[in-house]
Amino acid sequence: MRVNSLSFRLTASAAAVSIVLLVVAGLLLINLFSSAVERNFDARLQAVLDGLLANVEVAENQQLNIQGQIADTRFRLPLSGWYWQVTPVEEKSQAGLASPSLLEARLKPAPGDLAERDASDIARFFLTDSNNTRLRVIEQRFTLFGGEQHYSFIVAGNFDELKQEIAAFTGTLIIVLGLLGVGLLAALMVQVRYGLKPLRLLRRELSEIRRGNSEQLAGEFPVEIKPVADELNLLIHSNTEIIERARTQVGNLAHALKTPLSVLANEARLSKGKLSSKVDEQTEIMRTQVELYLDRARRAARARSIGVATKVREACDGLARTLMRINMDRGLQIEVNCPEELKFRGEKQDFEEMLGNLMENASKWADREIVVTGALLEEDNGDDRKWVVISVGDDGPGLPEETRHEALIRGRRLDETKPGTGLGLSIVSETAAMYDGTIELGASELGGLLVTLKLPSV
Repeated sequence: MRVNSLSFRLTASAAAVSIVLLVVAGLLLINLFSSAVERNFDARLQAVLDGLLANVEVAENQQLNIQGQIADTRFRLPLSGWYWQVTPVEEKSQAGLASPSLLEARLKPAPGDLAERDASDIARFFLTDSNNTRLRVIEQRFTLFGGEQHYSFIVAGNFDELKQEIAAFTGTLIIVLGLLGVGLLAALMVQVRYGLKPLRLLRRELSEIRRGNSEQLAGEFPVEIKPVADELNLLIHSNTEIIERARTQVGNLAHALKTPLSVLANEARLSKGKLSSKVDEQTEIMRTQVELYLDRARRAARARSIGVATKVREACDGLARTLMRINMDRGLQIEVNCPEELKFRGEKQDFEEMLGNLMENASKWADREIVVTGALLEEDNGDDRKWVVISVGDDGPGLPEETRHEALIRGRRLDETKPGTGLGLSIVSETAAMYDGTIELGASELGGLLVTLKLPSV
């Protein structure tokens, strides 16, 4: 997918928004889960503390006793990170109670600057035990029934277990959100491809027009693209009308000029003298120039036609048969190597004129053999243009490299012994240029001249 493509822009922008939303949603879910887990953790500690309060009593000798055991076995495993402790607040010498998991260690009640107490006189804070385990601690103070002083009830839980639970949830959430992101990206790509399908249809329709297989856009387009298709159809129709008007005007101009020029030429021939001879000469020059530029105008109008295509192989075969019939006494053989599907994007008349000039020129100089080769050329220059490359080679004497460029000059004849006007290759060059094509002269493998014509393909 190209960076400057509409598909990339739509997919990238939607993917960026989706990623941001997924990240925000993930952070929010992690925060909500962490808060819920911490509240649940504190609730479990509070439940243990309430159980202690219900089971601890003060004996007559002011000693503390506990009825039964805490159900959670972690409070009986040594240094498990789960502890409880009940100690008097004022009398430090009086022994208290502690869970078996504490062994000989004791938990320190919360100092005033470490944790603030809530309305229920519950303090929440963190400690570290002898195993460097981070503990979540809650402490609440009570005066027990039958007692004469305040007692500190402390319950601590392994906060690392809470962090592991949050980390496990975070990892699972990342995987789920990652899969969701991949699914969203795939759905976005499908959506963009489906949404841009009418544009691909529009391109195919235009390609069919360019190839000459259709005259206008005929597909069903959505309401957003239909106005564009309608405008393109109007543009194609307008282009066709302009070309037809140009052809008509060129024809009218030709007829309008031919009559006055013919009158001038006839009058000059009827008269005698130096002046009449000069007038006749200049009239002939004017007629030649008029024909030249009218012919150029006709070819230029045809070169800009839309939806016109010419089958290359068909034209090559027809010209080859004609030239072999004309040169039958010489035994001239013309071999055509060209794929059937090759098409020139332009008027058949122009193509036959260009190819006819090349093949006729080759037949004049060839000894016995001419080879015509056609191929499709796709240039990797970013514009996706295709070209028809036609090569005409013969087994004649050829042209020296230093004189090849002169053969393309209008009216220049390199050998006066051969019939012709010297306009053939120059006409081919001019017509090819009107189609943005080129013509090159080189050496043929047969020993003679090789002329390569490059023209736009459908």
